Amino acid sequence: MFGLGTNELLLILLIVIVLFGATRLPQIGKGIGEAIRNFKKATSEKDDSDVTSKKNTPEEKR
Repeated sequence: MFGLGTNELLLILLIVIVLFGATRLPQIGKGIGEAIRNFKKATSEKDDSDVTSKKNTPEEKR
């Protein structure tokens, strides 16, 4: 994984904890998780903005 070893990952984690604080990390993780979930949901849903014309059916003429 990008040539990162255990020592490098621990150093990155330590820097993140120092920058954001240990109490803010769960909030950041939750926000990132929700963003990923919403992105996956948006990409998997059928697009509702389909503008192709449909033929008139008998139900629409009533």
